[in-house]
Amino acid sequence: MPEVPAPPLEYHLIHRLGRPGVWRPIVGISVLGILTFVVGPQLMAAPWEVWFATHGGNVSQRLADLLDTDPVSPFALGFLNVVLASAIGYAFLVTWFVHGLRPGWLASVMPRIRWRFLAACLGLAMVALLATLLVAVVLPSGSVDDGTDMSGQLNAFTSTTRDFLLVVLFLTPFQAAGEEYLFRGYLTQAFGGIFGSRGVAVVVPAVLFALAHAQSLTISGDVFLGQPYPVMVDRLAFGLVAGALVILTGGLEAGIAMHVLNNFLAFGLALAYGDMTAALNPEGGSWWSLPSTLTQSLLYLWLATLTARRMGLRTTAEPPVLVAP
Repeated sequence: MPEVPAPPLEYHLIHRLGRPGVWRPIVGISVLGILTFVVGPQLMAAPWEVWFATHGGNVSQRLADLLDTDPVSPFALGFLNVVLASAIGYAFLVTWFVHGLRPGWLASVMPRIRWRFLAACLGLAMVALLATLLVAVVLPSGSVDDGTDMSGQLNAFTSTTRDFLLVVLFLTPFQAAGEEYLFRGYLTQAFGGIFGSRGVAVVVPAVLFALAHAQSLTISGDVFLGQPYPVMVDRLAFGLVAGALVILTGGLEAGIAMHVLNNFLAFGLALAYGDMTAALNPEGGSWWSLPSTLTQSLLYLWLATLTARRMGLRTTAEPPVLVAP
C-alpha cells in the first residue's frame, strides 16, 4: 500500500504523536497538579517536620512560620522556587507514562532544548526589559509591574539582602522554567490535543497561569482573588504572549528566557528600591504599569519570532508516515 505522509504538527498538537485517548490529557492535568501543588510540597517539607518533631514544639506552627510568605524570608522564597521548579520533573513523568512520549517533546518540536536560540532569547529579553524601563521612568507612577517605585532611595545592603540575592540568582531561573514547562509546556499540549485549537491552547493556560497566582478568594472592586486588577491583567498578558511564542517558535525557549529576565527585574527592583514581600504578594499596582508591560511583551514577541525565522528554526514536528488504506 502507498505511504501517505501525515501533516506536520505544531507544538500544541504534539500529544497526537503519543498514545491515543482523550482521557489522557485530563488525567495528566490532574496528576500534574496534584504532584506539583500537593504531594511535592509535602514531600519537601517532610524533613523539616521530622526535625521540628524531634526537637519539640508545635510542628505545624513552626513549619508555617518557616514557610510564611507574609513577610517572606529567603528560606521561604527558596522553598517556593524549588516547589515550582519540581514541575519540570513531574511534567516529564506525566508525558512519559501517560502519553508515551519522550520528555524532550515538552521542550520543543526538535525534541530538545535549542540552546543557541535560548541564549539569543536571553539577549532579546534584556533588550525588551531595557525598553520597559525607559517607558516606565516617564510614566506618572514611575513603577514597573508590581508597583515598585524606582524614584525612591536605594535600600541598604544587608545580610538578608545577600541571602535573597543568592536565592534569586541560583533558584529563580529554575522556578521560571518550571512554570513554563507546566503552563506553556504540558498544559498547552494538553488543551491543544483535546481541542486542536491554537486559541484554546494559548488562552486557557494563560488564564490558569494568572489564577495560579491568587492569594485569596477575595473579589471586590479593586481586587480579584487577592490580586489587584492591574497585576491580574499583567500576568494574563504575560501568559498570552508566552503562549503565542511557544507556537510561533515551536518551543519553550523564548518563554523561559522572558520569564527568567522578567523575574530578575521584578525581584531586583524589589531588593534595590522596594520590598520582597510586596513583590511576591503585590497589594497595590497601577494601570500605569501596563504600557511598560505591553512595550516589553510586544517588542519581545516581534524580536523572538523574527530571530527564530532568521535562524531557520522548525516550528512543527514531523509525525510518522502513515500507510494509506
